[in-house]
Amino acid sequence: MRAPDWLTARPVAHRGLHDRNRAIIENMPAAVVAAVAGRFSIEVDLQLSADGEAMVHHDAKLGRLTEGDGALIDKTAAQLKQVVFRDTPERMMTLSDLCTLVAGRVPLVLEVKSHFTGDRKLVRRMVQVLASYSGPVVAMSFDPDQLLAVRELAPALPRGIVAQRTYDDDYWTSLSPAQRQSMVALRHGFQTQPHFVAYWIDQLPAPAPWIARNIFGCPLLSWTVRTPEQRARVARLADQMIFEGFVPEA
Repeated sequence: MRAPDWLTARPVAHRGLHDRNRAIIENMPAAVVAAVAGRFSIEVDLQLSADGEAMVHHDAKLGRLTEGDGALIDKTAAQLKQVVFRDTPERMMTLSDLCTLVAGRVPLVLEVKSHFTGDRKLVRRMVQVLASYSGPVVAMSFDPDQLLAVRELAPALPRGIVAQRTYDDDYWTSLSPAQRQSMVALRHGFQTQPHFVAYWIDQLPAPAPWIARNIFGCPLLSWTVRTPEQRARVARLADQMIFEGFVPEA
């Protein structure tokens, strides 16, 4: 199976078409509505709640954008749907809420967030929700094990790996050396068999995504594009951008 053509046909709005100056916050309903109005594909993040629900949120903990604190995994979906987001009356969505809101009008790019513990509950819940959704959608993750779970549980769902050249900054310190090594240069590729690659713009060009794109035919997306220089680099080296901070003309 190849990645769908629509995946690279239009720019992908990173966490929706958000704009804090207009009180439109990332991963919130207003950001989704704005992206639909602009006919952009929508990338959102999924986190697991304590009761196994797929929540639309980037951070593993509350506090950066919201009132309150604590890990999402320690709170139920009902509790999370009551969390107040600063500067907006909106509330956190479930994946089901997102699907109802978008209703197939634009494609969805779902990033499965992971604690790299081997827990596959989030992928299972995502697959359950998407079983009744007919709109265009793909799933992706930094975690090869989550991608393998998508391959096993929903082989017909297009899947992608989110990647970068190195994993030596503070964000990755909780991973074991073996986990980091499996992610370098897409070494897991023959096992996970991704249909596309989403690669960090600041680390392009790089050999692994070049090989994936030009030898194995995997479309290459690049994140997160914010500047004219980055947009020019995407035009040279990738097939489409995941963007934020501006509205593309096309």
